[in-house]
Amino acid sequence: MAPQLVSPKDAPWHPHRGFETVTYIVDGIFDHQDSNGGGGTITNGDTQWMTAGSGLLHIEAPPEQLVMSGGLFHGLQLWVNLPAKDKMMAPRYQDIRSGSVQLLTSPDGGALLRVIAGELDGHDGPGITHTPITMVHATLAPGAEVTLPWREDFNGLAYVMAGRGSVGVERRPVHLGQTAVFGAGGSLTVRADEKQDSHTPDLEVVLLGGRPIREPMAHYGPFVMNTKDELMQAFEDFQKGRLGTVPAVHGMSGEGPGA
Repeated sequence: MAPQLVSPKDAPWHPHRGFETVTYIVDGIFDHQDSNGGGGTITNGDTQWMTAGSGLLHIEAPPEQLVMSGGLFHGLQLWVNLPAKDKMMAPRYQDIRSGSVQLLTSPDGGALLRVIAGELDGHDGPGITHTPITMVHATLAPGAEVTLPWREDFNGLAYVMAGRGSVGVERRPVHLGQTAVFGAGGSLTVRADEKQDSHTPDLEVVLLGGRPIREPMAHYGPFVMNTKDELMQAFEDFQKGRLGTVPAVHGMSGEGPGA
């Protein structure tokens, strides 16, 4: 995801139910608060893993001083589906700091791997997931290549946050903003091009995979459920105030941080 400037008003208080939001910050600062009591500030290399479950309200935005100063930030957000049995679980918030992730390197030192959640070659990340999931941020120096063991019952994909390179044994080219989907197999291969852009010294890739849930999915707006009736119930519960109330803590209001 390319760096961008976001106003606090771009993400006012809003509801979620039935899935998880995972916000990973590479560079910059981001504030979060939810009606279940979770929240705080995440910065370089930190991850916010919020399980909406049965439902909550939350807000997320860069700090006011960052917006006023015209600063930039670089990160991404994932929506992770929950299986039907967990969609109405109690909400949960995980604050995963950069210092707690599992750090690994390739044998030649050309790749740095940050295991955020799940397991990679016997090394566990700190993120707790409801279905088997692996999330890794890989930094590859120019010309470096890494082949990682990957569970055969997992799907696998690579999202390029910066730089350019190739994936798979066929070395199919990928660059900033592209996502590569891997086929079946027990490993993932990523290689950085010998020459990178002047403003991007390395190839930065997020590797993701998990065991497919294989359940019906009904998605609309801020809700991810299994049926249309469940979606309608979610909207009704939100309209009737059953997903929580906006708290007045962490210095944030409905307008954003510091408003």
